[in-house]
Amino acid sequence: MEEGYLMPEHLVEVKSRLTTEDVRDHLKRVREFKEFYEGEGGARVMGAVAGILIDKDVDTFAMNEGLFVIVQSGDSVKLVNDGKFVPRTW
Repeated sequence: MEEGYLMPEHLVEVKSRLTTEDVRDHLKRVREFKEFYEGEGGARVMGAVAGILIDKDVDTFAMNEGLFVIVQSGDSVKLVNDGKFVPRTW
């Protein structure tokens, strides 16, 4: 890793039922977090959302906004983003 490189902060919203409004709220908090830390020397920020139940098309909406999407898979969890996904960095 190059000197001076900062690993991104990962902000994750976890819900038992994930809705579009939850994703919108999380995006707002990610922006606010980034604005706050710009005054503290900056930080790269990436976001993710997770849910046991995810409303229809919410996963697609979140991915289109550049968020990682985490879902329950048996006794574990998995990312559902495909190989074409490009995460957004704030």
